Amino acid sequence: MTRSGKTSEGTSPNSDGDGTAATVKIDKQRRYDRGIRVWGTHGQEALERARICLLNCGPTGSEALKNMVLGGIHSFTIVDGRKVEPHDVGNNYLVTAAALGGSRAQCVAECLKELNDTVSGSFVEEDPAQLISTNPSFFSDFDLVIATQLQDALAVKLDALCREQGVALLLARSYGLVGYLRNCVAEHCIVESKPDSEVHDLRLSNPWPELAAAAESLNLDDLDDSDHAHVPYGLLLVKAAQAWQRQHGGKLPATGAERAAFKELLVSRQRKIDDCPIPEENFSEAVANAHKVWAAVRIRESKYPARVHNPHLTLERSTQAHAFLGCF
Repeated sequence: MTRSGKTSEGTSPNSDGDGTAATVKIDKQRRYDRGIRVWGTHGQEALERARICLLNCGPTGSEALKNMVLGGIHSFTIVDGRKVEPHDVGNNYLVTAAALGGSRAQCVAECLKELNDTVSGSFVEEDPAQLISTNPSFFSDFDLVIATQLQDALAVKLDALCREQGVALLLARSYGLVGYLRNCVAEHCIVESKPDSEVHDLRLSNPWPELAAAAESLNLDDLDDSDHAHVPYGLLLVKAAQAWQRQHGGKLPATGAERAAFKELLVSRQRKIDDCPIPEENFSEAVANAHKVWAAVRIRESKYPARVHNPHLTLERSTQAHAFLGCF
């Protein structure tokens, strides 16, 4: 990145750097576990592709970018032309007393890179207002711009630039304990329901005729050990459910004791050596999924019928790596 201001590029652990491939393997599932639980693996992948630009690294901007860095973004660039002053040390924990008189953007960038070694960072020591006026194409390299403490006229100008270049913009301003956050993007509709628990309907308690006939004709005693261990667990459950219903007047297990007895029925059909069941993965799967036999399954009604069928809504696949935006 070539700028008139001073810049400093961070090196990602996955880049070659000085020519020697640095391979830093981390268990991302564990490192980003809390985030993945909220937005899923695909959301985390989008976050890891995100390139973020921060204008003004005061307390508000630094805190916002810190959360993005901890989430595992690809890279960030800080644009700030101010020097570190005494009040910065008191209200921004990413600024140290040793940096007094130095570049605020450099100090914050170096501290942020220490929080996550997989994120690369850089800084541009220049006034954001001057950058917006003299080099508007600068922002086209980013997926998200976080602008803090901008005057309204400058914010409007930046919003027009970002919309023209297809870059998401967050405007934030704080006044002590009061502030606001404006999300400046084109209409972006997301429908992604995540039910707390989902039971897949395999028609185990009410199989279609062909499935019922296949389970009825299956004779486990006639199978050799290899075939016995490879019977799909769904067939095992259907066959066990048929046997249970014949013995209980067509009813399925309803109480805790009955459900435990149903699982015992499944275990009793495993092959044994000296009365000790042989480990068979398909039977273990059948026991683990036995709840699907008696679980009530119904089709969920859409929560967004009006939105989904809105004739004025245009759905487009975005080519931008817009990540999930959560700053405060």
